[in-house]
Amino acid sequence: MGEAETPSFEMTWSSTTSSGYCSQEDSDSELEQYFTARTSLARRPRRDQDEPVEWETPDLSQAEIEQKIKEYNGQINSNLFMSLNKDGSYTGFIKVQLKLVRPVSVPSSKKPPSLQDVRRGPGRGTTVRRRTSFYLPKDAVKHLHVLSRTRAREVIEALLRKFLVVDDPRKFALFERAERHGQVYLRKLSDDEQPLRLRLLAGPSEKALSFVLKENDSGDVNWDAFSMPELHNFLRILQREEEEHLRQILQKYSYCRQKIQEALHACPLG
Repeated sequence: MGEAETPSFEMTWSSTTSSGYCSQEDSDSELEQYFTARTSLARRPRRDQDEPVEWETPDLSQAEIEQKIKEYNGQINSNLFMSLNKDGSYTGFIKVQLKLVRPVSVPSSKKPPSLQDVRRGPGRGTTVRRRTSFYLPKDAVKHLHVLSRTRAREVIEALLRKFLVVDDPRKFALFERAERHGQVYLRKLSDDEQPLRLRLLAGPSEKALSFVLKENDSGDVNWDAFSMPELHNFLRILQREEEEHLRQILQKYSYCRQKIQEALHACPLG
């Protein structure tokens, strides 16, 4: 993303609950590695009623865009207006809700990053050699000031940079959520979709459209998104699971064998 397209951020927290923080370093804590990798591999069932859906968005002429922006600004009760630029693009705000169930990796430090640390961003020339596991506050909400041509992938990357998250952006996905006729629908945005354009088309209503950042749990695991230590850790996890399954099977047959032998000894002879 070029300089002109770099989103600026106004950040608010929707949850007063403090985030969970693990001080283990990934080179020293096998337990934290096991949890992170195990949940990365697991296919978690949906706990909400969101249903995936696809819908088309119409193309607008320049005059229609200008009219839409006027209508949008007339419906909001805040200063989060949209502005039309001379080159035909427009700028505005989108709100992203973070609904992450797994810890994210941040540079190792003595304490979790504060809100001031997040706003300052990483120092120049910083090299991340150690990482810690950090739970972002549940249902945290961020307001982002973006351009109409800012893509969904750029929004994800900018969010991760702002929170000093060093995980691969491909592990995350941006979704749009809508409520229609009492039903909730969820759609994963492609990398090149433009969130602000979707916001303009839907209007300011959060029921009509809201954005959610989640883990990128598509059908298959994207192995290329993991580092070499994580891949080696997955192999150790698979070995542990195989050994545990074998132990349970042997225990089961041993128990059955014991019961059969007890029944044989209890049977009268003859």
